[in-house]
Amino acid sequence: MELWPGVWMLLFFLLLLFLLPTLWFCSPSAKYFFKMAFYNGWILFLAVLAIPVCAVRGRNVENMKILRLMLLHIKYLYGIRVEVRGAHHFPPSQPYVVVSNHQSSLDLLGMMEVLPGRCVPIAKRELLWAGSAGLACWLAGVIFIDRKRTGDAISVMSEVAQTLLTQDVRVWVFPEGTRNHNGSMLPFKRGAFHLAVQAQVPIVPIVMSSYQDFYCKKERRFTSGRCQVRVLPPVPTEGLTPDDVPALADRVRHSMLTVFREISTDGRGGGDYLKKPGGVGEPRL
Repeated sequence: MELWPGVWMLLFFLLLLFLLPTLWFCSPSAKYFFKMAFYNGWILFLAVLAIPVCAVRGRNVENMKILRLMLLHIKYLYGIRVEVRGAHHFPPSQPYVVVSNHQSSLDLLGMMEVLPGRCVPIAKRELLWAGSAGLACWLAGVIFIDRKRTGDAISVMSEVAQTLLTQDVRVWVFPEGTRNHNGSMLPFKRGAFHLAVQAQVPIVPIVMSSYQDFYCKKERRFTSGRCQVRVLPPVPTEGLTPDDVPALADRVRHSMLTVFREISTDGRGGGDYLKKPGGVGEPRL
């Protein structure tokens, strides 16, 4: 006897109702993929809601407040406690360049928790084509750079330096240039430091503790946990020249790495793996 198409659909739906909870409770890997899929999908959905509101102003850095307001709740959905320290180090009334370590897409949670006013990230140009999220970021004034075309990137950075001074804007840069899942920090690219020196504005380092106690892409693990975000004192650049940039970048990275190790092993973020001599948390400088 043939079954009606509707019956097949019902059987398929019942099978999903059985399989999904089974995978959720029995497979940590499946739970990881479900959580990451929801994380990315939810951000795309929130971006759809944000676009009409942001479009009223057009492309404007003030729209970043709307995105921040809509994204702040995500940490509660995943049971992640974000603790911010040192927020008083933000200069109150001048442009500056924020530099932060980059571990995963979860950095968005820490960024939204501490994001200062009139501050926008510098992002790779590919994000502009990420559907609703790309459009929402464009409306919020996010600065897109094509890293494959060095000439274009330098030109954009020069424009950003002028924007910092003329429009009282702050920018957020991940100087590692890519996500680092190894529980340490990659060598810093120098674009953010050239930008700060060119504009003669301070650099504000921000360090997010390791996610390794609750998130690990390699192990397909994503649970609840705590993350500490530490804002460090601003580093002045007045009087510095392009020749000073390499030493400046190394000095800032060293101070950030020291704090990263500290807050990733104090019970408020990260795991004990950082304490092991020669481990991934102790790269050679």
